[in-house]
Amino acid sequence: MPECQHQWEMTNIQFGFVAFEKCFHCNDLRTYFSAEDNPILGDKYREGDHYWSRVENAQTFTFDLKCTKCGHTEKFDDLMGLLHCTGCLPDCEVEIMRKKLEAEKTWVVVAFGFLPEAKTEPIPPHKLDMLTDYFNQRRDTSRSRIKVVPFNLIGDLARCKGDFIHDVGMLSLEPPPGRKPLF
Repeated sequence: MPECQHQWEMTNIQFGFVAFEKCFHCNDLRTYFSAEDNPILGDKYREGDHYWSRVENAQTFTFDLKCTKCGHTEKFDDLMGLLHCTGCLPDCEVEIMRKKLEAEKTWVVVAFGFLPEAKTEPIPPHKLDMLTDYFNQRRDTSRSRIKVVPFNLIGDLARCKGDFIHDVGMLSLEPPPGRKPLF
């Protein structure tokens, strides 16, 4: 019996924010998904030896993928969000790949995992391939393609000015005000 040629659709979609917290004691950074309407910046608390402060929020959404042919559902609870590379760091591996693939009409999207876990356990390649398939199944690939890559290719996350992709406000004709680093 041949393996299913999956036709993916998003399911279990939840809109919210990714909250970035930093410990001033050890300089660690961690993230989590929040369904709060507006997570409060500057919120501070202590947890063991850590002194956490919420330093940034970014609108995002979470989802799983489900095959409409065979019903298989793939959980994406390790995916914090998708990032659009803005080309802000010329020596970044994502930017180098983006420039190379641009000549082939392939656009790069960065799959961002939750910190700190994603540093040691990045989103597995088979899930990146599923996301790539999902986005390409919905477009005329003779004109252009999407390639989903892991965020750990970003060399200096503290200087990255990428944009989290979300479904709210993406159709605005107004450009966003000046770009700033993520943190």
